[in-house]
Amino acid sequence: RFLDNRLFATCSDDTTIALWDLRKLNTKVCTLHGHTSWVKNIEYDTNTRLLVTSGFDGNVIIWDTNRCTEDGCPHKKFFHTRFLMRMRLTPDCSKMLISTSSGYLLILHDLDLNKSLEVGSYPILRARRTTSSSDITSSGSSGTRAVGSPCHQNDSGLLSEKTLSRPSQREGLSPRNSLEVLTPEVPGERDRGNCITSLQLHPKGWATLLRCSSNTDDQEWTCVYEFQEGAPVRPVSPRCSLRLTHCIEEANVGRGYIKELCFSPDGRMISSPHGFGIRLLGFDVHCSELVDCLPREASPLREIRSLYSHKDVVLTTKFSPTHCQIASGCLSGRVSLYQPKF
Repeated sequence: RFLDNRLFATCSDDTTIALWDLRKLNTKVCTLHGHTSWVKNIEYDTNTRLLVTSGFDGNVIIWDTNRCTEDGCPHKKFFHTRFLMRMRLTPDCSKMLISTSSGYLLILHDLDLNKSLEVGSYPILRARRTTSSSDITSSGSSGTRAVGSPCHQNDSGLLSEKTLSRPSQREGLSPRNSLEVLTPEVPGERDRGNCITSLQLHPKGWATLLRCSSNTDDQEWTCVYEFQEGAPVRPVSPRCSLRLTHCIEEANVGRGYIKELCFSPDGRMISSPHGFGIRLLGFDVHCSELVDCLPREASPLREIRSLYSHKDVVLTTKFSPTHCQIASGCLSGRVSLYQPKF
């Protein structure tokens, strides 16, 4: 993750984060110690110049890059939850999204990174299942099926039961760092759990992109959820910030491995690992903007093209932010670059 035009940070399974300078890549600027397990995400708040990392120890840690020395950066634990998989900031850094291997998606609204969050220190918006487009059109905002809070699940350990009874500090509005707990709707998984292995955000902040697998690891999906902004219809209703708009079933190859997918820089296409290759997916066959083709009911993503050049399971793919190019990497370590011919 680049912090400016020359300084960037990397994270590692050795539990550390490293800062690097493009002008001198033979040595690190400094090494940051604070996590106790594999570090899997780096985000950067350009407003506060705070580095945000998350790892499989369940911790989200904030690093003050304004006061870095050769010995490291001042840091503090911002948030903790069990089974944490991925953490992302929205493009305007107003929200933090966290996915878990127990199937929950957490959203911290009106984000304030300067305040560490302990259990009981943040307002809770009641846990519920996200809505699909068909739920909204057929039964209204209050007609979707609510689910039990993750604090009552033995495998989540997210919150204490006591915190759920705390009312919102502002009727119909989300106070700073209010926590929303969702179980995203996944096709065919209404009555079964799932694991959210990959989490990405639309470059314009319109939607979130998830790669989900069933709890028995026999099915995988790529799902797009549109952000629903604004207050609940009634103050007593729980917020539900996301609704399922598009999805597609994936090749269930390489069970147990995480497949990282991504949006194109303009948000019109999705690149998704698919078996020994990648699929380029669109919201329609014309690769239209998401806001121009929002369906009334959840619709399938459209396959634009498939690219195969690997001899092993593809685990990650990424568009170049500046060039008409895409990369993919597979389990055996091979990286392939693709560039369309015009």
